[in-house]
Amino acid sequence: MGGLAERLAAIDERIADAARAAHRDPSELTRIVVTKFHPATLVEELYGLGVRDVGENRQQEFSRKAVEVGHLEGLRWHFIGQAQTNKARAIRAAASVVHSLDRTRLADALDAAAGPDDAVLDVLLQVNLTDDPGRGGVAPGDLEALASHAAALPSLRVRGVMAVAPLDEPPAPAFERLSALSDVVRSVVPDAGWISAGMTADFAEAIAAGATHLRIGSAITGPRPERG
Repeated sequence: MGGLAERLAAIDERIADAARAAHRDPSELTRIVVTKFHPATLVEELYGLGVRDVGENRQQEFSRKAVEVGHLEGLRWHFIGQAQTNKARAIRAAASVVHSLDRTRLADALDAAAGPDDAVLDVLLQVNLTDDPGRGGVAPGDLEALASHAAALPSLRVRGVMAVAPLDEPPAPAFERLSALSDVVRSVVPDAGWISAGMTADFAEAIAAGATHLRIGSAITGPRPERG
């Protein structure tokens, strides 16, 4: 697969090519490197290569790594996994952005977890693009109400939407639906223009549909380590 620097450069080149094909400026896009199951030393290596946005989706691993690399100035942690309300304080302690806000109880828990000196927390509303209610994300029909609720909480700042492409349909039409749902959120919060969508296999389609934040894992980090 080549070294870490080579993989990072190759993905960034592909992202830039996809942006230009969609008549977009590559500088508009934020590439988040998902470091799930990798050690904190990999985050340090990525930082040395200029990466400033990294993501995790398991709270315990997320919190541990954030402490281990807390000396890296300007590193932004994105929490992208399903969040439990009883983990809100731990998530908030380390996250710059939470991508997976999908219910009012979680919004309330994240808001209540704010300390008096904490910065406002950027949040994205995760939308379920499937018909399976067991998948993470708010149902599209409930998105506007969730946006209104979260926008009213003083310590949260609604930035936009997030979704994972369904497995049983092509990603392009799913991301087009997400783009339309982004407009729903902007009807409540006019400057909430972030769209977190696209992973290794489908980021070109996500970019074409207006994605602003891409979540790329093993194509950059390499195979995940075996877990005992």
